[in-house]
Amino acid sequence: MVSAAEQMAANTSWSALGKATDLRNRILFTLGLLIVYRLGTFIPVPGIDAAALREFMDDAGQGIGGMVSMFTGGALGRMGIFALGIMPYISASIIVQLLTSMVPALEQLKKEGEQGRKKINQYTRYGTVALATAQAYGLAVSLESGNLAHDPGMYFRMACLITLVGGTMFLMWLGEQITQRGIGNGISLIIFVGIIAEVPAAIAQFFASGRSGAISPAVLIGVIFMVIAVIMFVVFMERALRKIHIQYPRRQVGMKVYDGGSSHLPVKVNPASVIPAIFASSLLLLPVTISTFSTGTTTGPVMSWILANFGPGQPLYLLFFVAMIVFFAYFYTFNVSFKPEEVATNLKNQNGFVPGIRPGKKTAEYIEYVVNRILVLGSAYLAAVCILPEILRGQFAIPVYFGGTSVLIVVSVTMDTIQQAQSHLLAHQYEGLIEKSQLRGRSKKRTKRGPSRR
Repeated sequence: MVSAAEQMAANTSWSALGKATDLRNRILFTLGLLIVYRLGTFIPVPGIDAAALREFMDDAGQGIGGMVSMFTGGALGRMGIFALGIMPYISASIIVQLLTSMVPALEQLKKEGEQGRKKINQYTRYGTVALATAQAYGLAVSLESGNLAHDPGMYFRMACLITLVGGTMFLMWLGEQITQRGIGNGISLIIFVGIIAEVPAAIAQFFASGRSGAISPAVLIGVIFMVIAVIMFVVFMERALRKIHIQYPRRQVGMKVYDGGSSHLPVKVNPASVIPAIFASSLLLLPVTISTFSTGTTTGPVMSWILANFGPGQPLYLLFFVAMIVFFAYFYTFNVSFKPEEVATNLKNQNGFVPGIRPGKKTAEYIEYVVNRILVLGSAYLAAVCILPEILRGQFAIPVYFGGTSVLIVVSVTMDTIQQAQSHLLAHQYEGLIEKSQLRGRSKKRTKRGPSRR
C-alpha cells in the first residue's frame, strides 16, 4: 500500500523548483562553492616547474598517478593548491571513528549528544591538520627529489606545506558549508565533482586509443556495455531493501482506543553507501601518492616494493582493497549508520515489536543477526563493483582510470543528492497545502455573517 507521502513524492514535478525558493537558493549556493573548488584546482603551488611536472604526469598518467589525479579533480596533476584534496579529512575521520569505538572516553563523549558530536568533529579537524601537514611535507620533499621545483630548499618546502595544508582545510570548510547550507553531502560532492571533471578527458583518451588501434573495437564496445551494466547494478543495489515486519499493539489514549497496526523497518542491503569505497581508496592512495613522486631518483627498497605491489591491478592491491571494503562496510554500519541496540530501544519506547521476538535485548540481537546476513551481500556487492573494472583493465590494458569506485561514488552521490532535493520539494508542497488550508479557513470565517436586523 503506497502512503500519501510516497504518492506525493511520485507526483513531484521538477517544474515546482521555480516555486521552491529555499531549495533553489540551496542549489545555487552549492553550485557556487563547487565552482570555487574547481577554480582552486587551477591555482598552482608556488615554485613548481610546470613543464617538468606536465612531462612527469604524462608518464605517470597510465598508472597510479592518473588515479590519484582523478580523485583530486586534476589538482595533483597540475599541482594546484588543492593537490591533497579532501583525503586527509577522510583519513582523519577513519582514525577518529576507530578510536571512538575503542577508547571509552571518546565513546562516552559520543553519547553526550550535540556537544559531544562537536568535540569529536573538532578532534577530526585537528587530525586533518596533522595528516595534511605530514602529507604536504612528504610531497614537497618528493617534488624536490623528482626535480620538479624551481628553487629547492627549506623556503620551497615551507611554502608548499602552508599552501597545501591551507587548501585542504579550505576544502573541509567548503564541504561543511555545503552540508549545512546547501544540498547533499559536501565532502561527497567535492569528490564527485573532482571525478566528473576528469571524466571527459578520460573518455576522450579512451576513444583515442580505440582509433589508434591500441584497443580493439570489441573491447571498446564491451567496456561501454560494462559501464552501463555496472551503473544499472549499482542503482538496483542501492535501492534494495530488507523489510523487517513490526507490529504495534492496541493502545488507549485518554478515552479513545486506537487499534494496533503493522509497519516495517527498512534495512538497506548497503547501509554504509559509498563510505567504505571512499575510506578504502583513501588508505590506498595515502602511501602511494608520496612514492609516485619519488620515482625521479633512486628509491629505497620499501618504496620500490610499494610501487611494485600496490599499483592498480596488482594482487596485493586487490586483496587489500577488498579487505578494507568489507571491514569498513561492517564497521561503518554498526558504529554510525545503523545501530541495532538504538533501533531496538526506539521500537520498545514506541511499543513496537517484531512478531515472535521479545522486545529489548532479544530484538537487538535479531536485528543484528539480520543486518549481519545482509552485509555479506552488501559488502560483496561493493567489492565486486570496485574490483571487477580493475581486473578487466589489467587484463585488457585499458589506459583509462574510471574504475568501479568512481562509478559507485558518482551514482551514489547523484542518487543521494536527488533524494534530498525531492525531500525539499515534498516539504515545499506540504507547506503550500497548509497555507491554502489556512487561507480557506480564514475566508470561511469572513463569509459568516450574523442575523440581519430589521
